[in-house]
Amino acid sequence: MIEEAPLRRTEAGLAPEGDGWFVVNAREARWRDDGPLGFYTPFAGEVRFPRIGVNLAVLEPGQPSCMYHREDEQEDFLVLAGQCLLLIEEKERSLKAWDFVHCPPWTEHVFVGAGEGPCAILMIGSRTPEAGVVYPSSELARRHRAGVATETDAPQQAYEPFPESVGVPYREGWLPER
Repeated sequence: MIEEAPLRRTEAGLAPEGDGWFVVNAREARWRDDGPLGFYTPFAGEVRFPRIGVNLAVLEPGQPSCMYHREDEQEDFLVLAGQCLLLIEEKERSLKAWDFVHCPPWTEHVFVGAGEGPCAILMIGSRTPEAGVVYPSSELARRHRAGVATETDAPQQAYEPFPESVGVPYREGWLPER
């Protein structure tokens, strides 16, 4: 029988302890402030989920979710609220609530908040210990402050200009009301 993981209260919200099952409301979960890259909750505790990564990201208009990249794992995304731009394979697509995006391995992509207010995106991807990632040089991504000048496969190089994320509690207005 799998035991329930207790939820520990932190300054940034509730976080599970251990490998057990748990239930947590997104508004009560532990959140991270990623500076110019928006806010997100990974739902996991100190240890990331080993097989599937799940993040709920909130982007303000003009904020990219990360740096334009491609990786050797599948990723899937569901826009839950608001509007954003999807930069994908050197194309730009406008998205709104309930638009779903599937990225097979090695699909170049990034999301950028758009519209009048916050955009909430559910992000899901598989995880492997040796996952490969490439941050290609893209003029389109650079125009949206989401691209590197020189292609690299080193995340620390791609994210060098950004501050470390910090834990923050959920702020009213990030997610739509029921």
